[in-house]
Amino acid sequence: MSADGPFRPASDDSLGANGPLNWPGYGDQLARATSLTGEHESVVCGVADLGGTTAVVVAFEFGFLGGSLGTRTGARIEQAFTHAREQGLPVVSLVATGGSRMQEGTPALMQLTRIARQLTLTRRAGLPHIAVLRDPTTGGGWATLGAGADIVLGVRGAQVGFAGSRVRPPGYSVTQQFAAGLVDQLLTPDELPARLHRWLRLLTTPGDEAPVPHALGQAALPPTGWDAVVNARALGRPRAKQYLGAYFDWHEPVNGDRAGGVDPGVLCGFGQRDGRTFAYAAQCGTATRPAGFRTAARLVELADRLGVPVLTLVDTPGAANDAAAEKAGVGAAIAALFTAIAGARVPVTTLVVGEGGSGGALAFAAPDRMWVTPDSYFAVISPELATAILKRDPAQARRTADQLRLRPQDLVELGVARGIAQPDRSADQATAM
Repeated sequence: MSADGPFRPASDDSLGANGPLNWPGYGDQLARATSLTGEHESVVCGVADLGGTTAVVVAFEFGFLGGSLGTRTGARIEQAFTHAREQGLPVVSLVATGGSRMQEGTPALMQLTRIARQLTLTRRAGLPHIAVLRDPTTGGGWATLGAGADIVLGVRGAQVGFAGSRVRPPGYSVTQQFAAGLVDQLLTPDELPARLHRWLRLLTTPGDEAPVPHALGQAALPPTGWDAVVNARALGRPRAKQYLGAYFDWHEPVNGDRAGGVDPGVLCGFGQRDGRTFAYAAQCGTATRPAGFRTAARLVELADRLGVPVLTLVDTPGAANDAAAEKAGVGAAIAALFTAIAGARVPVTTLVVGEGGSGGALAFAAPDRMWVTPDSYFAVISPELATAILKRDPAQARRTADQLRLRPQDLVELGVARGIAQPDRSADQATAM
């Protein structure tokens, strides 16, 4: 790594010996920190080759006053992000900090808004930012460079939280942050280099348009609407994990909605196919919860900002509609995903691989690039619920299924789907047969 060169402030002595507050003995503390670490500030910034991808790196030195954020720290970080934008490079933040520097008071605290502005400008430039949470990552470092990154990787065992352990009970761990949907992946130090290289490659090699996956299930079309429902609900039918495994050469998941929620029934992430990157958001056959819709919206918005095409896989009986889902804002979460896909500038490709239940399924679907598999269906509502709403005898569910015209071939004839994917045909040969 070529460190410091373009990122060191013009004058490291511009604040005076004891800083902006003239804190007694602060100059001596800085001198001891330099002697201990060999660094002149709590961050070292530079340009590095990481697994073949050139990136700007912001690396915290925790041995320098606990990796605290001071005014010179903010200046270095600002210059690093500015250089990244000027050169069109991704940014990697290796965070280990106890928060803002007490000896510099409010001027140190104000560096958080300075950093936040750099994050915003870098997002607008369409450049990716990956944060690695080391031990500890607390205070403003967590609330800006950490939690504000596009992809957040956590080193196992790290203390991660807004408040440090000296001002509250024992620290909040990175494992708990992962469970709350605020960290994408947990890694050991040994795993970190290879995973970081993979992520940089994923976020800097976008494809053009996601091809339609081959169907993995049966090729025969269902003779009746009820047969279509039965096929889509079959336990042995291929699910999202099988489709993603067959579609990508390799892929990396993202985790959570960044609002405290995780839905295990929704898989999101980025994958490589023939050397190019595509994003994915896939339902796994369960009722999709608010966190699932929000995670998918986050994925689509990030992919759109980075210019990465998106593949969505639809497979759900519908949106979760229990009291917990309503309290968690399921309607607003669905609206956010509808809006993200409708506003995406990158192409979004959809394949319905199982059940397509009402708005909970439609929220994942591209309105003009949707295909279906032979063992799928798509309906305004399930035949059973439609039968109940229409005040019919429950035994009429089969007839209702036919009337809903929910079979794959019906969907193509109605203009809802563009074609039917087949196991032995390429995407451009998908057909209604």
